[in-house]
Amino acid sequence: MAKNTRPSIKNEKQYDALIAKGLSQEKAARIANTPDAGKKGGKAIDYEKRTKDELYAQAKKVGISGRSKMTKQELIHALRNN
Repeated sequence: MAKNTRPSIKNEKQYDALIAKGLSQEKAARIANTPDAGKKGGKAIDYEKRTKDELYAQAKKVGISGRSKMTKQELIHALRNN
């Protein structure tokens, strides 16, 4: 019997929409499983207005590897494309 490898999803509608947009199952699940999944955001400070240390902390929080050698622009790119 094959093992079901699909993660448990809290917000199925959002997960399906993210998959349709081309996101990986892992990333779509991570987004759809956030505590406030599906709620409108937009209150975060633009990456360009943050310090390199703030960007580094966010990159560490989301698990971006190689962050210690990245410039501010590289951190912004990595965070947007993670």
